[in-house]
Amino acid sequence: MPSVWVDADACPKVAREIIVRAAERTRTAAWFVANHTVPLPRSAWVKALAVSQGFDAADDEIVERIQPGDLLITSDLPLAMAAIERQAKVMTTRGEALDANNIRARVQMRDFMETMRASGEHTGGPSGYSDSDRREFANALDRWLAKNA
Repeated sequence: MPSVWVDADACPKVAREIIVRAAERTRTAAWFVANHTVPLPRSAWVKALAVSQGFDAADDEIVERIQPGDLLITSDLPLAMAAIERQAKVMTTRGEALDANNIRARVQMRDFMETMRASGEHTGGPSGYSDSDRREFANALDRWLAKNA
């Protein structure tokens, strides 16, 4: 049975709660990987994996452990690309599917926006996590679990 891997360093609390409830309901292993302690309930299905402090330490741990068919939940595009290359499924905490067909364009746009910000351009950041984002994420996660759990 595939596992769910969560890039927990930047996972919104509400998304974390959705993942925990879904893992319990479907008896699916969910691994929250971060370089800090993530508050999680005691559960046979929900596990925290704390990694050393360091640039991309959590990402490296996820890439090392993720298996083909597992699901990664992240908004980190380079991490998403590495997981896709390992045949994992990827979705953002807003429920957007990332795959081999769209990841390169997303990474290129991210790099372009980084270049713009470095040149002094104010590009703004992502919008706040809305009720609509929460619903889209919960629905996308439920669909994946229904097919894979």
